[in-house]
Amino acid sequence: MHLLKSSIHRFNTFLVAKSKLLPPTSHSTRSSHNYAESFYATDDNEYDLFIETARKFVLDEVVPKAGHYDETGEYPWELVRKAHELGLMNTDTPEEYGGLELPLPTKARLYEEFGYGCTGLGTSLMVNELAQIPLRLAGSTYLRDKYIRKMTESPILASYAVTEANAGSDLANLKTRAELRMGHFVLNGSKVWITNGGIADWFFVLARTDFQMNAPRSTAFSGFIVDASTAGITVGKKEQNMGQRCSDTRTIHFDNVIVPLENVVGEPGDGFKLAMRSFDRTRPIVAAMACGLSRRALDAATTYATQRKTFGRPLTDHQGISFKLANMAMNLELSRLAMTKAATIVEENGKDAAYFSSIAKCFAADTAVRAASDAIQVFGGNGFNKEYPVEKLLRDAKLLQIYGGTSEIQKLVVSRRLVARYV
Repeated sequence: MHLLKSSIHRFNTFLVAKSKLLPPTSHSTRSSHNYAESFYATDDNEYDLFIETARKFVLDEVVPKAGHYDETGEYPWELVRKAHELGLMNTDTPEEYGGLELPLPTKARLYEEFGYGCTGLGTSLMVNELAQIPLRLAGSTYLRDKYIRKMTESPILASYAVTEANAGSDLANLKTRAELRMGHFVLNGSKVWITNGGIADWFFVLARTDFQMNAPRSTAFSGFIVDASTAGITVGKKEQNMGQRCSDTRTIHFDNVIVPLENVVGEPGDGFKLAMRSFDRTRPIVAAMACGLSRRALDAATTYATQRKTFGRPLTDHQGISFKLANMAMNLELSRLAMTKAATIVEENGKDAAYFSSIAKCFAADTAVRAASDAIQVFGGNGFNKEYPVEKLLRDAKLLQIYGGTSEIQKLVVSRRLVARYV
C-alpha cells in the first residue's frame, strides 16, 4: 500500500505540472457534478486530484467532441492521445511497468467520468485494459515486459478477441483452434464484435486447445498474446453500430497464424478461467460507465425541465416530470452503491465477486437505458432530434446491456448463486 501511496503522490505532482494541458472548467459545468462529488466524499482524498483531472478532461475535451465522433464514426485518436498524456489510461497497470496500479473502486470512479462524456471512448479504453488483465493475472515476466510496459510509454491499444459468431454468452462453444505443431501453436478461426479490432497493437485471443468433444470448458481453452502484425491475420470492415459509434469494432480472421509457445498466457488450458476472472474485474467498470451515462441523462433532463415551460410553469412543477426525475436520481444512487460494493469485493478477491459484479453490471446497465429513455421523454419531441444530446445516450446505453455478458446472463449468474445457498 505504501508503494501505491507513493505512486499517487508522484502522479499528483505530475498532474499539477500537466494542468496547463486543459483549459479552465466553467462553473456552470462543474456544478452539474455535485451529487457525484458528495457520493464519493468519504473516499480517501489522495485520489481526488486524479478524479478531478479526469472530470475536467471529460467536460472540456470529450463532451464537446463526442457528437462529432458519433456522427462521423471516426476513432477519437485526439482524445485517446490526450488521455494517455494525462495518465488516464492503463490506470491499474502495475507500478513496475510504469502504471499507477489503482484499486478497482478508484478506477470505477474514473470510468464513471468517461461514461458521462462518451461510453464509446470509455469502452475502447476499458477493453484496452481488459486485454491486459490475463497478462497481469498469469502472464510470464517475458510477456508482461514485452506487452504491458509499452502501453504506458505511448498511446497504443490492445484488444480482447474472445467472442465468436456462435459463442457470445456461450463461450464454451468457441470454435477458434490453436494446434501445437513443431514447437509453436497454429491459430485458425474468426472473432466477431472485437473492440479496438482495427487499431490494436496486439490481441488477447481465447482458443480451443483440447479438441475432445467431452473436454471440460475449464481446461479446454488457452489464452494467447498475438501481435496484430502477424501474418495470417485479416481485419474486417468497421461495423456501423447503433451506438458507441466512435468505438472501433471489427471481425478478426486468423488463418494459420503462428503463435510462439512463449505467448501462451499462464498454462495451456487456463484460458477459460482467465477470461472469466477478467470479466469479473471488468463488469464493475461497465457498471461505472452506466452510472456516468445515467448521470449525464439526469443532468440533461433536469436542466431542460427547469428551463422549459408548459402551461406557464416549468416542467419541474408538474408531478409527472418531477417524479420521473426523482426515479432517475434514486436509481442512479442505487447503481453507484452496487457498483462500488462490487468493485471493492473484486479488488479484495472477496467471496461471491462474480455474484456482486453481475448484480452491479445488470442493474446499472438497465438503469442507464431507462434513464436515457426517460430523458428523451422529458425533452419531448426535442429529445428525438440529433440537435439535442439525449438520443445519443439511449443509443449508447443499449450496448451496456449486451457486451461483457448480457443482462440475461448476469441474472443467470445471480440466480444460480442464490439458489445454491438454499440447496
